[in-house]
Amino acid sequence: MSIAAPRRYLEALFQAAVKAADPMVRLPRFLPPRPKGRLIVIGAGKASARMAETLEKHYGPCEGLVITRYGYERPTKGIEIASAAHPVPDQAAIEATRRLLDLVSDLTPDDLVIALISGGGSALLCAPSDGVTLADKMNLTSQLLACGATISEINTVRQTLSLVKGGQLAAACAPARVLSLLISDVPGDDPALIASGPTVPSTTTAKQALALIEKWGLDVPAHVLDAMQRYNSATMSLEHCETHIIAAPSQSLAAAAVTAGDVDVHILGDAIEGEARDVARAHADLALQMQRRGLQRPAVILSGGECTVTRTGTGIGGPNAEYVLAAALALDGATGIHVLVADTDGVDGADEIAGAYAGPNTLTTARALGIDALDALKNNDAHTFFKSLGAQVITGPTLTNVNDFRAILIHKA
Repeated sequence: MSIAAPRRYLEALFQAAVKAADPMVRLPRFLPPRPKGRLIVIGAGKASARMAETLEKHYGPCEGLVITRYGYERPTKGIEIASAAHPVPDQAAIEATRRLLDLVSDLTPDDLVIALISGGGSALLCAPSDGVTLADKMNLTSQLLACGATISEINTVRQTLSLVKGGQLAAACAPARVLSLLISDVPGDDPALIASGPTVPSTTTAKQALALIEKWGLDVPAHVLDAMQRYNSATMSLEHCETHIIAAPSQSLAAAAVTAGDVDVHILGDAIEGEARDVARAHADLALQMQRRGLQRPAVILSGGECTVTRTGTGIGGPNAEYVLAAALALDGATGIHVLVADTDGVDGADEIAGAYAGPNTLTTARALGIDALDALKNNDAHTFFKSLGAQVITGPTLTNVNDFRAILIHKA
């Protein structure tokens, strides 16, 4: 692998990051001996089917059910793989969650529940609070995604409107023991926020959720606000539960750094949040400063986390592609600087596109095609922009999810 082929080089770093978070690599060491009683496998998330596949390679066919995103199914012999919509929940999610709850409704202290949880589980595990409809959940989720709220804020609101989130799924498994194995897609790796924490104690309060509704100016019906106010996580006891994070963004960035080879690697952090275009401009400015100060050898800037987009346009895009577009504009054709950003789950926003690549010729090529990059950014149309240039990163389902991966390659000026 050579930095003389910048796009292929950056794609190799991304692939190393994804491979480091593969459940087949991360999960087996956390699996205990079979219990005296029943072994029940449950779960939800974009990686849950791959996790279930891995678990059955260890134990053989198992009893259970996990819910994953459409297209992310994997072959299993005993565990049922249910599919539902993401990021906005659908009726299939409600029906699968109901069956999952039935599965854990009559357990004993000798039984063990292994919960396989990853990013995406917030939408896929869907059991609305009393008085709240699927349409209410869909409407609120769409507003939260469009306003620029962080994943932590979105999951805080989701917890207060659910019968499974915020530790309630684990409570439903009692008196069986619950072993939760998590793949983190949230900045800071807080287990309570991964998939809205269905199997870990919640610290969310109704007051916090209502404050976020006010902060973002969301249009929420009175009966939904009433349901939020009834939420109380303090009554749950989860002493029968054990939790481990088996894969996290920091491990994937470390794997990419090793793959980078003979360059100077600078890891800015694995929990960077903010408006995608603002973060992009800051990182582009850093890359330009490093280049101007002089480099002894090429350098790579790596970072992770989750950016957001406040949608004001009508285009097709996602936070990763919007970051790359904003970075390209900020770099303005700077020689020797290349950017690749992609989501480790293979989905940037709601589209089957992981992210995008930009280099010194991106804006020139766009102009030659009659495409205005600034207009595309203003219209939140980054996916269309990079599709026209053949610069999209498309992976298909990666079967894991440790959030955004960002890499900037800097050559000497």
